[in-house]
Amino acid sequence: MIARIWHGWTTSENADVYESLLKTEIFSDIAQKNISGYKGIQLLRRIVNEETEFVTIMLFNSIEDVKEFAGENYTIAYVTAKDRKVLKRFDEHSQHYEVREKIEY
Repeated sequence: MIARIWHGWTTSENADVYESLLKTEIFSDIAQKNISGYKGIQLLRRIVNEETEFVTIMLFNSIEDVKEFAGENYTIAYVTAKDRKVLKRFDEHSQHYEVREKIEY
């Protein structure tokens, strides 16, 4: 399994707006791509000084599934025009990690 991790930051004033955009539009747009190896997404949020940081962790069965989602240059971040209107700054590239252990209780 592959974890695709990305970070974005916005102002405190835009944090709730951005979270709503992710939950109501961006995540459903990703799911509608119907990537067979896409296993879901997690959203993390925290306040850091004057900004709010968001982290997304997407799970895929394989790097080939990541490429099906993001293309051959799969490290480039998936950031839509709607994201760009709300974000203050963001990672231009996503990081990819092999999930070596996953324990759920």
